[in-house]
Amino acid sequence: MRFHVFRYLSKPIERQRLFRNMKDALIYYNTLTAKIPIETKEGVHTVPTPQIIAVEAQGRKVIVHTKSQDFVSTKTMNDWLNLLPQNCFFQTHRSFIINLEHVADFDRTSVHLANRQLTAYLTRRKYSSFKDAYLFYLESTR
Repeated sequence: MRFHVFRYLSKPIERQRLFRNMKDALIYYNTLTAKIPIETKEGVHTVPTPQIIAVEAQGRKVIVHTKSQDFVSTKTMNDWLNLLPQNCFFQTHRSFIINLEHVADFDRTSVHLANRQLTAYLTRRKYSSFKDAYLFYLESTR
């Protein structure tokens, strides 16, 4: 079983489990400290991953919402889906990729982010997988 606990080891120490948990801890740490470049028409802005609230497609524009400001990106939604870490971000709708860290609450049709400042759509067919991903994310951050 994998518990995502990085501080405790049971004895006798299993070598494979130790290295697997070390790898998971490094991936988790790198996700928290990673910086993502946001390419805009004006230039490139580097933002830490936890600062990104959501990526939203509006018409032909892709807007990256951060804690400090919004950026109009030159990348597509598929590019952002591949760039962002899978364990912290989830695509709730074809026009929204959200950071699970900033979820305030959600229902069957929408997800409220950053103290209800931003609302993302949630499709019916992704509700159960989003709920599972969000609860797993909460478990892994304990």
